[in-house]
Amino acid sequence: MVKTLRRLDTPATDDELHAAALQFVRKISGYCKPSRANEEAFNRAVDEISLTSRALLESLVCGHWVPARYTSNAGTPARKESGNLLSAGVTLVRS
Repeated sequence: MVKTLRRLDTPATDDELHAAALQFVRKISGYCKPSRANEEAFNRAVDEISLTSRALLESLVCGHWVPARYTSNAGTPARKESGNLLSAGVTLVRS
């Protein structure tokens, strides 16, 4: 499983982005290690996905929604109410 690299406390490192891109390319291509004939295309894909991932993470805007693990108010009335709504089958939409 690819680990989540979007964190509020610290940005993802280049090594983390490269590792995630490598894992993705391995999964897509079916190669753990490509043959010499495919090595250039494989490595280029890893580099491009790393760069694109960095651009994505840098362009994301953190809105009002923050996962509960990043907050100290997991038991606030608003959180409890959203939990009650979810258990009642109401769909919450983030804007």
